[in-house]
Amino acid sequence: MKVAVIGGGSTYTPELVNGFLDRVNEFSLNELWLMDIDEHRLSIVGGFTQRMVQARGSPFKVVLTTDQRQSVAGSRYVITQLRVGQMRARRADEYLGQRHGLIGQETTGVGGMAKALRTIPVILQIASDMRELAKPGALLVNFTNPAGLVTQALDQYALDVESVGVCNVPITAKMEILKHVEFEPGERIDLKRAELDTLGLNHLSWHRGFTVV
Repeated sequence: MKVAVIGGGSTYTPELVNGFLDRVNEFSLNELWLMDIDEHRLSIVGGFTQRMVQARGSPFKVVLTTDQRQSVAGSRYVITQLRVGQMRARRADEYLGQRHGLIGQETTGVGGMAKALRTIPVILQIASDMRELAKPGALLVNFTNPAGLVTQALDQYALDVESVGVCNVPITAKMEILKHVEFEPGERIDLKRAELDTLGLNHLSWHRGFTVV
């Protein structure tokens, strides 16, 4: 099975690769393709992840590329974790709101909208490449901000490409809540015993209930 990561030069990539390494018995990955337009970042982050995989006995192959279509071709999953315009654009987005006294950052407010206008066309092009080149039924897993607007755009304009939006707000909120929950003095509650009822994505999330079993 082949998985492609668009934005493979991201600092999130080593954590992602570590997750794959921890699940080699559950997730039969053969090739992990890391794609990024920034060849320098890709060589640094990608080289590090290749060494991570080698240190664990090379259970799968890590391929580095700047070719988006080549990375998508034959993939069963495509993960998007990119920032169009890189950090310079993020800075501009967030200062845009501050200059006018508006609340928000790269996911909400005027900054989030500016980022969405740059990002959604790029994500839809990835979906188009998947439609043409990926395995039938391939899943696009979006971790790109503004996650809510990007996921909505995929749902409305790429209906024939399976997609899901993900973020780390629910797991982070669950971990934070568990810091303050004790059934017995000093008892640590296993994360798997807790269930957080959450709606939304990223900084547009609503928590409706919390259960420990």
